[in-house]
Amino acid sequence: VALSGKDEWGDFLPVHFRAFGEFKLPIYIYSVAIFVRAFGLNEFSVRAPAVLFSLGVVILTFLLGMKITKSQAVGLLSSFFISISPWYFIFSRTGYEANAGLMFYLLGIYLFLRVRENSWFLTISIVSFILSTYSYNSFRVITPLSLLVLILINVNELLSVINKTKVSLILSFIMILLSTIPIYRLYAFDSGNSRFDAVRNFGLHSVIENYFSHFKLSFLLNGDKNLRSQQGGFGQLALPEFILIPLGLLFILNKKTKYLISLIALILISPIPAAITKESPHALRTISMAPLISILSSLGVLQLKRFLRTGFIYLLVITIMLIFFSSYIRNFITFYPIDSSKDWQYGYKQIYLNFKNQFNNYERVIISDEYGQPYIFALFYLNYNPEKFQKNVIRKDVSDWGFSTVSKFDKFEFGKVDRIIETNNIKNALIFDSKQNKNSKLIPISTIDYLDGNPALWVYSL
Repeated sequence: VALSGKDEWGDFLPVHFRAFGEFKLPIYIYSVAIFVRAFGLNEFSVRAPAVLFSLGVVILTFLLGMKITKSQAVGLLSSFFISISPWYFIFSRTGYEANAGLMFYLLGIYLFLRVRENSWFLTISIVSFILSTYSYNSFRVITPLSLLVLILINVNELLSVINKTKVSLILSFIMILLSTIPIYRLYAFDSGNSRFDAVRNFGLHSVIENYFSHFKLSFLLNGDKNLRSQQGGFGQLALPEFILIPLGLLFILNKKTKYLISLIALILISPIPAAITKESPHALRTISMAPLISILSSLGVLQLKRFLRTGFIYLLVITIMLIFFSSYIRNFITFYPIDSSKDWQYGYKQIYLNFKNQFNNYERVIISDEYGQPYIFALFYLNYNPEKFQKNVIRKDVSDWGFSTVSKFDKFEFGKVDRIIETNNIKNALIFDSKQNKNSKLIPISTIDYLDGNPALWVYSL
C-alpha cells in the first residue's frame, strides 16, 4: 500500500483488506502505510501508530472524565489509571488496530457531549464514530448502540442544535448513510459474513453467559488467558480498583446526572461484541471498557475523599496504584517476553534473522505453517518486493469462506512439511519443521528455540 496503493491481492486502495479468514479494516493499515513510507518497513513503523493512538486514548480519557464530572482531578486520575491499566497496557504497545478504534470512539463520545457548545461538534463526532467502525470490528456493534444511548440521554441538547441549524444534522445523517454502503457490500457480496459465521456464538443462553463472564471475578482477577492480551498471573484490573469501582458506583447513585448514567450505560454495552462471538471473556473485543472503568475508578477516589474528608487521599491512591504497577511492569519486562514468545510466533521471525544468509545455498526453503501464516514474516523481514510477490505467488485453494493463504512464492514454500516432501521431488532444500522429523533423508543442522528454551522449529538440510 505504501509503495503502490495496492494491497496483497493487487486491489487499489481497498476499504476492506482481504486477510486469512476475515476482512481487515482500513484505518490502521493506512496509518502504518504512512509510517512505512516515512521510516521504511520495520517494526517501528508497524507499532508507532498504535502508540500514538493509545496516547490519544490517554488524553481523551482525561477530557472525557473532566467533561462528565466537571472535575479536573477526576480527569487527571482517569488518564493516570488508563495509562497503567492492566487491561490496556499490552494493547497500547503492540500493533493492534483496536487502538485506533478506541481513540475515535472516545473522541466521538467527547464531542457528542459538547454539541450544545457548537452544533458542528455533532458532525465531527459522527465522523469520529464512523472512523471507529472502520478501525476495529467490535466498534461496528458498540458504536451504533453507544450513539443510540447518547441520543436518548442527551435528546434536549440535540433538539437545541436542530433549532439552531439543521445543516450539521443533515450532513451527519448523510455521512452515516454513506458509511454503511461499503459495510453492506462487504457482507452482501464479498464474503464478509463468512467471518462472522466463523466466530459468532450460537444460542441465547451462551450469549448471556458470555456477556456476564466479563464481569466475573475469575476474569477480572485472573485476566484473559490469551498471552497476547494479558500477562499470566495478572487480572484485567489492579487490585485497588476492586475497592474504587464500588465506590465509583456509589458516587453515581448519589449524583445521578445524565453524564454519569451515560458512563454506566456505555460500560454495559462494551461486552456485547464478545458475547455474540466465541472465546469469551475476551479482553481485546471489550477494549472499550478499559478507559470507562478508569473513569469509574477515579469517581471512586472522589467518593473516598468525601468519606475521609482529606485531599491526602489522592497521593495515597496514586502511591498504592504505582506499587501494584511496579510489579506488573517488572514482570512485563523480565518474564512476559519469555512466557509469551510462542504466542507471538517468535520462531518464524528467527528464521529470517538467523538463516537469511543461507537461503542462497538452497533451491527451496520449506517452512511449516503449524503456528499460523509464516509467509507474512518472509515478506516483512526480507522486505520482499510486493510487485514481484504478486507475480509469482501461488495460493492454496479457496476455502468455503472465500479466502485462501499463500502456498509458495519464489523459493519459499509453506504448509505441512511431511506432505510437501512426500508429494514433491525435493533434492536441495532448507527445511524448518515444527516437529522433530524421523525421516532419514533429513539431516538436522540446528533448532530455533522459544525464549523459554523449548524448541519452536527444527532446522534440516536436504
